[in-house]
Amino acid sequence: MPEEKLPTDENFMVNFKKNGGKFLYCSERDEMLDTFHSILKENNWGVEGSSVCCFDENLKATFKDFKLEFNKNSDSSFFLSTCEYLIANTGALLISSNQIGEKKLDELPQDFIILASTSQLIDTIGEGLRGIKNKNRNKIPSNITTIKTFQDKKESDFMSYGSPSKNLYLLLLEDL
Repeated sequence: MPEEKLPTDENFMVNFKKNGGKFLYCSERDEMLDTFHSILKENNWGVEGSSVCCFDENLKATFKDFKLEFNKNSDSSFFLSTCEYLIANTGALLISSNQIGEKKLDELPQDFIILASTSQLIDTIGEGLRGIKNKNRNKIPSNITTIKTFQDKKESDFMSYGSPSKNLYLLLLEDL
């Protein structure tokens, strides 16, 4: 009997959690803002003047009421961003220079809060690369990479060699 294939969203969630990520589903915008506030409180990042590395003007506007200091410094408390796609078969996040500029992952803070929507769920990295190419026909972003290790890796873990480990919260907003 062939193995039963999980739906894309469920497959992503299982693999993402297996990689050590913190998955938080939000059905609406207000729930996402409340969850964001809880993450800040849990990590003591909500203190007025806490610095946040963020390159996205839309995110800065969305979270302006949280009294955070937005900058592009890697020594910030955490990194706030979106992503290109969520890859179900590996539980990874596909990002590009649209989110991180020309920085390498190890040049960003250790802690990430990523906002994504359910419409960004895809099965494979190939679908994601095609999607990036289709969305950005005039100028394909450089610096395309995946984040797939969300916990300290064991030295013997060959598959994650060279991938920086990040403490990652994913706020997944329902948009379908």
